[in-house]
Amino acid sequence: MRIPLNMKRKHNKRLSLSPSSSLSFTNTIVKTAKPATYFILLLLTYTLGYLSHHSLINTTELEPFQVKTQCADPIPPGNTRRTLIDRIFDGTSPFTDFPPPHAVDRLRHKKVEGWGSNDAVFENLIRNVKPQIIVEVGTFLGASALHMAKVTQRLGLKTQIFCIDDFRSWVEFRDQFDNISSLNGDTLLYYQFLQNIVTLNQTESILPLPFSSELALIKLCEWGVSADLVEIDASHEFLSVWSDINRGYRILRPGGVIFGHDYFFTADNRGVKRAVDLFAKIHRLKVKIDGDHWILI
Repeated sequence: MRIPLNMKRKHNKRLSLSPSSSLSFTNTIVKTAKPATYFILLLLTYTLGYLSHHSLINTTELEPFQVKTQCADPIPPGNTRRTLIDRIFDGTSPFTDFPPPHAVDRLRHKKVEGWGSNDAVFENLIRNVKPQIIVEVGTFLGASALHMAKVTQRLGLKTQIFCIDDFRSWVEFRDQFDNISSLNGDTLLYYQFLQNIVTLNQTESILPLPFSSELALIKLCEWGVSADLVEIDASHEFLSVWSDINRGYRILRPGGVIFGHDYFFTADNRGVKRAVDLFAKIHRLKVKIDGDHWILI
């Protein structure tokens, strides 16, 4: 059927819009769409931030610290001391022919100093865990290591204690410990540590690892050295503590315990507490407080 031309024109007129009407219609759509667009963008931004945040706290690979070292299969605890002496000291114990002649008259034979070194937390953990291997990160003069050695022996345990420390002290060390000798800028902390172990007859149960905590823990991991107890008591700055806890946790045996000192220390806005709490949150652990010590359970 043919449609009259005038009817076509009327129909097309209804469907068409003038340029000014079209522009007005477009502006109306844009005005309506803008709030919705902003809302969608805001929702997407929040969602992405939420997802990235929760993705971050559910992984052990956090910036600026990433744990990438792959630990070797654990070696038997009975082989650990020999392994470390061979790898670090070329097969000869650092206590052999100690002290060297140039240090004999510079070392003291007095009470070993430390902070919280005889607290009950050590014996409580040793009784519960019955450790074969203890790794202490931050040992200073060896006071807490010597205390743990005595406790393990009293309980009939044959425990090896490995003490990680670079034995370089800190910048203001001389202000607090002017009674420890210095030689060519070296405070002789390492020699004094060895002397303390010799004096108290613990050379077969305690072994120093004279390196930074980062390097030492990396190597223990790579060599398959694992521990039943890991104590973190070196730096109090957040990033250093964070690094030590992450690396120390990787060498922990199943059923082992990681703990440390100075939970309430105020340096770096309570850096120890921040690192411990964050690590506990990521790994869904609880922080147990025992005096100034913290324990992850």
